[in-house]
Amino acid sequence: MVVRGVYPGRFQPIHWGHVNVIRWALEKVDELVIVIGTAQESHTIANPFTAGERVVMVREALKDAKVDLSRVYIIPVPDILMNVVWVKYVAMYVPPFRFGVARNPLVVRLFKEAGYEVLIPPAYSREVYSSTRIRSMMIMGDERWRELVPPSTTKFIDEIKGVERIREIAGRD
Repeated sequence: MVVRGVYPGRFQPIHWGHVNVIRWALEKVDELVIVIGTAQESHTIANPFTAGERVVMVREALKDAKVDLSRVYIIPVPDILMNVVWVKYVAMYVPPFRFGVARNPLVVRLFKEAGYEVLIPPAYSREVYSSTRIRSMMIMGDERWRELVPPSTTKFIDEIKGVERIREIAGRD
């Protein structure tokens, strides 16, 4: 039987910290389901990219990192505003799984309460690799954000004029 894990995140955008967690998780499971959370939201400061854009960024970032894509699913899931049933809701969208992969205390608790085992990855320089920080750098015009994400992510964000989008949303055009 295939041992599968679920790694939820918003990936706004995906960065090297996320990629390291994915690599780590793939050492523990046969297949990993990457859940693109808050799939219904885009064009906000917290969630500037669409679910489809994030699917492309995650897939291309994993190619950059030489991750075996045959072992990965990338599935967008819209939010549900009821934490107690969130894991069961996610389970409706994804293939059957054994493990949740998370560091967030609430998410860890929700997986456990739903009867799943939890894999808690190491913190990969969270003070450096933070999507919130990366978006802030974009808004402020700090080009060093490009070093924190895989090359394909930079290229894709440039192609869709993502920095322009987030700066306009933030009123910093």
